[in-house]
Amino acid sequence: MVSRKVSTVLAVLATLVSATSGTAADRTIDPTFLYRDTATVAEKPSDITTATCHYKPLFGQGDSETSIVVGVARYGEALIDPHGTCATVQYPEEDQVYVVLSGHGAAKYGEQDVPLRTEDYLYIPSTVTHRLENSSSAPMTVVVMGFRTKGFEKAPIPPHPLKANIEGVPTRYVGGHPESTHFRLLMGDVDSKRDRIAAGRVLTSLFLMEIDPGGTNFPHHHEREEEIYLVLSGHGTMVAGGGMDGIAGRHPAKAGDAYFFRLNATVGYYSAPGVKSRLLCVRSWYPGMVLKGMQH
Repeated sequence: MVSRKVSTVLAVLATLVSATSGTAADRTIDPTFLYRDTATVAEKPSDITTATCHYKPLFGQGDSETSIVVGVARYGEALIDPHGTCATVQYPEEDQVYVVLSGHGAAKYGEQDVPLRTEDYLYIPSTVTHRLENSSSAPMTVVVMGFRTKGFEKAPIPPHPLKANIEGVPTRYVGGHPESTHFRLLMGDVDSKRDRIAAGRVLTSLFLMEIDPGGTNFPHHHEREEEIYLVLSGHGTMVAGGGMDGIAGRHPAKAGDAYFFRLNATVGYYSAPGVKSRLLCVRSWYPGMVLKGMQH
């Protein structure tokens, strides 16, 4: 009788251990960063897609992993066929930025037509209707960025579209960074005095990094902001993630690689010897973490 009771207890314990092990094995941990190769990400239908406008979701809306992407509503790549056009959209609680990677065309901005060419970037405040158009005989590729404005202080609609070209923004040294990294400060928040365009409410800094051969943007982290790096040209090593040494997680990086970093994740980049790298980068507030007057 005692032996039978012992066997029953052991069986129950085994069942509990098995159930606990299964639960632990099934548990997933949120990553500190996300990686995408733009060359291999599949196109998916979205609110801008048409027969001649295609969209690759990299982070945020349309992507499979969205739990850690909070302030960023979407980040993806739109490809507009020759003489093609995207659908008209309007977001009541989302500011957007377009950055033209290649080709030329225009953006319909409300009732205005804004010409676009390679490396132009355009700020689109929430509530303004807009769409991308390609009037040329070559494809047009545009990075589409969106930032959630719900809960953020409202800003007035600019009196005219805010557009500039990356090459028209001079490089400069930014304090606290190595001299091997040159910054083009493209866009900042509404109070910015250093950026070419001061417009963002959620966006805090849109910039281009040009890193000398063998140079680096030292590994670091941001306590209040999400950040995305897109390698435009060159190759090297991306630092992503965190560890006890603060710089754990080094990954080979090439043109077309995109990384999303959640707040407090370690981020950095080392350009390969003999290779100059160019990276398009954007930082934005994590909701509820806004600190007015903070240096970006």
